[in-house]
This record gives sequence, structure tokens and C-alpha cells, in this order.
Amino acid sequence: MEEEAAPETSLAEKRRKKDIGGGGLLLGRFDVGRLLGAGSFAKVYVARDVRTDELVAIKALDKEKIVKGGFAAHIEREIAILRRVRHPYIVQLFEVMATKTKIYFVMEYVRGGELFGRVAKGRLLEDTARRYFQQLISAVSFCHARGVFHRDLKPENLLLDDNGDLKVSDFGLSAVAEQMHVDGLLHTFCGTPAYVAPEVLARRGYDGAKVDVWSCGVILFVLMAGYLPFHDRSIVAMYRKIYKGSFRCPRWFSQDLTHLLHRLLDVNPQSRATIPEIMENPWFRKGFRHIRFYIEDNQMHSFNDSDSEDEQLKSNEPKPDETYESGSESDSSVASCPASFYDESYQHHPSLRPPSLTAFDIISFSSGFDLSGLFDEKGEMTRFLSKEPVPVIVSKLEDIAKAVSFKVRKKGSQISLEGARESEKGPLTIGVDVYELTPSMVVVEVKKKAGDGEEYEEFCNKVLKPGLQDIVYESSHIARNTE
Repeated sequence: MEEEAAPETSLAEKRRKKDIGGGGLLLGRFDVGRLLGAGSFAKVYVARDVRTDELVAIKALDKEKIVKGGFAAHIEREIAILRRVRHPYIVQLFEVMATKTKIYFVMEYVRGGELFGRVAKGRLLEDTARRYFQQLISAVSFCHARGVFHRDLKPENLLLDDNGDLKVSDFGLSAVAEQMHVDGLLHTFCGTPAYVAPEVLARRGYDGAKVDVWSCGVILFVLMAGYLPFHDRSIVAMYRKIYKGSFRCPRWFSQDLTHLLHRLLDVNPQSRATIPEIMENPWFRKGFRHIRFYIEDNQMHSFNDSDSEDEQLKSNEPKPDETYESGSESDSSVASCPASFYDESYQHHPSLRPPSLTAFDIISFSSGFDLSGLFDEKGEMTRFLSKEPVPVIVSKLEDIAKAVSFKVRKKGSQISLEGARESEKGPLTIGVDVYELTPSMVVVEVKKKAGDGEEYEEFCNKVLKPGLQDIVYESSHIARNTE
């Protein structure tokens, strides 16, 4: 005979229900479980998404405390930062939701706990420490390239996933380049004492990137030694050591490692190692492999340079039950598409049939059409009209990609072009969506999904526009057809 479930009477259970806004499923989707951690105005729980059966971490913030404490701008900045820094070694923000009393961050659940827990058991093997440090620098480099400075890097904010890979978390004290004063420096005193850079202690302004590099140096020392480089029971004495850069490497540190640490923990920020210099360091480079990734349907897909071409091509194949952000069929399409419009290639490739546009889409597009030119450009997005069938457009894009050694990923009428050239902001990735405007006209929308904006602009002007020129429907025809 099965035992009846015990009634939920514990004080902890009652508090949990109160924190997440009552009983039952949170927002009709999440079965909330145990408390993972708590702060002054936020608590983090593990939860199960009942739609996908996947575990997530939910950060529940109290609106009243945020407003009364004057933290509204702080929370908005944290959300903007987390959306800006999507990377395989950074904890991912999936979505933000709110009720009258709460704000909820739905985030990636990282099961392995803090890196601090591993270090607390003793120093790590050199190859293990190097691997974590490589992943940390990869993530920090990505942040800096996007104008984001963490400012509170420490082992407690570095989590480990099921694969033993590192995930940077807690961007609550992060700053963005826009916060710099007229002197080009940040001035907020923040960070954890043992990991804070000497120029922050001096309170004369500091470079956020240099401060993060210092913290990375302290972390590397801790991973390899098992203790802090500037540790002292007196915080005043510890600050004095930090300010002077007074530390000694243990005898088991190799010469290359010792040299790197002295570059990282240089009290002069001007001569301190930069991220590119770290990545060229002999100790760092041993076994280092660039992580490459792309984001599709709000999911991150990553692979490294050692992956075979076959493995990469397999990732291009459609998977069952996948949905795409801009590729869903609409029940309120403006124009149905008779079979006569599609040539025989659609019979062999039905997935190439483009989704129809809704009336809302047409309205949002119409304000952007500039009939004086072939292309309508809005920042990092370009649109044009074409009367060519979708297979012809896709074939053109494949030819362009092949000519510049880009990889092509296809999912129905959605195409992704991915560059091979590495940069601080990762490889250039361009998404192309094809929409049905009328039975004989499609809209092709090109936008940057990842990578450097200047590189995207150069690609559009020098490669994409010339390559697609002959399939673009000229604006003069549009004007005549609308009379």
C-alpha cells in the first residue's frame, strides 16, 4: 500500500510558497523545488519546467524591496547585461517574467555547484586548473568585447555544469562601458576584498577590464595553490599586501606559470597583462581550444575546433518537434499561397515553403520600406523583396557562403551563415529569414545574430549585396505595382 504524501506544513515550505507567489505551478509552468541561495532582495530556487521536463533556476526578486531600496535601475542593467553576454561559459538567462509583487529570472540550472567547493578540498592538478582558467578567460574576453565588466570574479561565482565545464554567474555588480565617467574609468568601489585590484582600493578610477584580469589572476593562484595570494587575518594588512602586490608563488609552480601570475597580478594596470596577451602565453595555450557557438531558437549550440566536419554538419540537420522564433505558420496570414506559385522544387523540399506574414507583420514592415533603394537597412538588419522562388534564393546564399568559406545551416526557410574567422566577439553569424508577402513576392530579411557589427556591415556591402543584386526586385517595380 502506498504511503500518503505528508501535508505541506513545514515552515520552510510555507516560506517557499510565499516567496514564489503562492502554491501550485509558478506562472502555470514551473514546479518550484528547493532553495539554492538567498540575497538581500532575491532568492534562487531550482524548478522544473512542466512543458519540457527540464530543470531551471528561478531567481525571485521582491518588487517592493527593489523599489524601496532604489535598485530598479540596477536590476534593469543586470537583465540587459545577461542578454548581451550569451556564451557557453556564462550562465544563460532564458526569460524574465513578472507579477504584481515579483520579478522572476528564469535561468540555466548548473548542477555542479561552485568551483569554490572543489578548491576548498585542496589545490587542483595543473591541467585541471589550466582548463578552468582557459574557460574563464574565454568568457571574460567575450564580456569585455561587448563592453561588460564583471567586477566580482571569484570561485564562488564560478559554477560547474554536468560536463565539468565552467559557468560564470552573478553579474549583479557588473558594469557596462556606458557607465564610465568622462575620464574613461569606472569609480564605484565594489568587489570581494581578497580579489579586488589595487587601483580599486586607491579610489581614483579604474579600467573595468584590468580589474577583471587582476581577479582572474587571484583565481588562478587559488586554483593552483589552494590558498589566497594576499591572505591575512587582518583585512587592513591584506589590503596593504594587495596594494604592494606582495605575494610569493609556491615551489611547485612552474616557471611559465609564475611568470604569467606576475603579469596578471601586476599592481600597475598599464603594464598588467591584457586578455590577448594572456591568450598568447605559453602556459595558457597548452591544450587550449577555441569554443565556437551559435544561438538558434533561444538555444545555444557549441562546438570546438577539434570537432570533425561530419559532427558539425550533423548539427545542421532538422530535429523533430523543433520550433523557430520567426518560422511559425500563422493562422491569420494576409495571403494564402496557391500551389501554382511553388515550382516542383517545393514538392521535393516542402520545408522550404516560407511562412506567411500576418497583418501585424505587414504593418511593422511597411514603415521600414524605403522605395528609393534596393535594400532597406535598420542597423544590423537588412530587408529586400524578391520574386524568385525560395530554392533559388537559398542556392544564391549557399554560393555566396561557399565563396567566402562560410558554413551554412538550413532549417526550412531559415538560413544561417557562419563565418570561420575568430574575433573578440566570436565568429560572424548571419540569419536569413524568408517570408511570403504575396503569392508572387517574398521578403528576405537578413540580420546579424552574432559577431562584430563592423564585420557584418562590411560583409553586407562587399559580399551580400553584390551577390544578391540580380534576385532583388527593383523598387521602381514596387512603386508601379502600388499605383
